[in-house]
Amino acid sequence: MGKFLQIFKIPDLRKKVLSILFLLLVFRLAATIPIPGVDSVALKQLLNSNQLLGLLNIFSGGGLTNLSIIMLGVGPYITATIIMQLLTIVFPQLKKIYYEEGSEGQAKFNRMSRYLTVPLAMLQAYGFINLLISQRVLQHLNALLMLENVLTITAGSVFLMWIGELISDYKLGNGISLIIFAGIISRLPQEINSIFINYQPSQLPSYLAFLVVAILVIGGITFINESEKKIPISYAKQVRGMKMYGGASSYLPLKINQAGVIPIIFAISLLLFPQFFAQASAIFSKSLSITLTNWSNNFFNNIVLYSLLYFILVILFTYFYTAITFDANEIAKNLQKSGAFIPGIRPGDTTAQFIKKTMDRITLLGAIFLGIVAILPNILGIIMGNRSMSIGGTSILIVVAVALEVMKAVESQLTMREYEGIM
Repeated sequence: MGKFLQIFKIPDLRKKVLSILFLLLVFRLAATIPIPGVDSVALKQLLNSNQLLGLLNIFSGGGLTNLSIIMLGVGPYITATIIMQLLTIVFPQLKKIYYEEGSEGQAKFNRMSRYLTVPLAMLQAYGFINLLISQRVLQHLNALLMLENVLTITAGSVFLMWIGELISDYKLGNGISLIIFAGIISRLPQEINSIFINYQPSQLPSYLAFLVVAILVIGGITFINESEKKIPISYAKQVRGMKMYGGASSYLPLKINQAGVIPIIFAISLLLFPQFFAQASAIFSKSLSITLTNWSNNFFNNIVLYSLLYFILVILFTYFYTAITFDANEIAKNLQKSGAFIPGIRPGDTTAQFIKKTMDRITLLGAIFLGIVAILPNILGIIMGNRSMSIGGTSILIVVAVALEVMKAVESQLTMREYEGIM
């Protein structure tokens, strides 16, 4: 509580926090502006019957509940980011821009991701509108109205992406993650109210079991996010004049969950893409679109196959994102420059290989844990006959991980200002 109050005592930090809260408020207001011609009853039935649309509602921060102008949320931007990072494997020039050109190269890379977001948002908007029309949630649109709605929804996604970038600039957490976090939190009052309205004494064991799982998930995510492998390092002794320097010992911390909540967000985004692609294929062939949509619905309504794919994607994206953000060669190079070494390991390439091998082992533990936590509520939802609990499990994952990330960012800002005060 003391640190929380301290945030508002520091003018610069207080301004950052209030600015972020204002941007999140703008995001919530945008989520209440619907597109015209919506059948709310049919929409509610569709959302309750479709697992993937429930996941999309997480990305849109509840904007899908009333088909707002930001109904796609940050989904197109996340998809664009995944595609760009996958392209670094295929095109060496892109990899060079991202890894070797420093902050300027990463800014250029992010700019390309934003450009790619626009056509992806248009494609997803068109596909989603076709899905809503096929389910009679929206009335049939002529070409002009279709174009108008596609451009409106695309503009909403781009606007949300811009808000996310503005939030990230304040360095108190990832803007995209905070938008998803705010959307989930905003739904809590409605979810709690729904529980009390639909509560029946016979369902008490189910609710208690879900509460226990939720507490275990929160504790587990916190534990895994805070856990780290400490590799001992020593500094070589150096004699300068009559004095000896160095010889100290320290450790290199390697986080078990280096990727944070990003693998969950990436996995959900990729799970949503086939549905949009199936609907967007109506541009070329109506029959192809119907076939792909039926195949997609049948696959994802099979909770066993869906959970297995979700589990595998979480593990793959954990390794993928860790490989992008963690450079063992750079760490080994920096250790060597500072006169540090890992006892029993040669400096240079051997150290880099040792760090990479260690990171791969502990990442496996973090990835499997994230994957199990991601699918556990799905299984629990099937056992209890309440599919909404599976969405709740994913929401808990995101909320806890983002909250921890923001807490660390705030603590870092407070520590930095303490040092500035000492100086």
